[in-house]
Amino acid sequence: MAVSNNVVTNSRFKTVNLRCDTDEAVETLYTCPANCRAHMSMLHLVNAGGTVTVDVEFNRSAATQAALGVDASVHILGGKNMSTGDFIQFLGAVMVLEPGDTVAVTADGTTPLVDVIATVEEFFLIPG
Repeated sequence: MAVSNNVVTNSRFKTVNLRCDTDEAVETLYTCPANCRAHMSMLHLVNAGGTVTVDVEFNRSAATQAALGVDASVHILGGKNMSTGDFIQFLGAVMVLEPGDTVAVTADGTTPLVDVIATVEEFFLIPG
């Protein structure tokens, strides 16, 4: 499926959440469904316990890489040190995810407890 040949129709909003509590585990917050294009408009991270280092990575599917000529992955947040109670919130911009693209979070610390929330709008695609 070529990313650029799809027609967009109706949409739905979703809020997804994830608790990262395993040291150095790469955990997927969101995967754009095969029949959708998604706009991520809000990303909120909070460290609820211990000092941690947090990475948030935007991973592109093979189809997206081929169609758009983009890199396989980029850091949204890389190696950010967070103390207990620290939070980071991304607002005011929209990240566009194509089918199969993911957003993943890694928390590194002795007892990580990082909660992540994101709001996405999924636009249904009609192949064409």
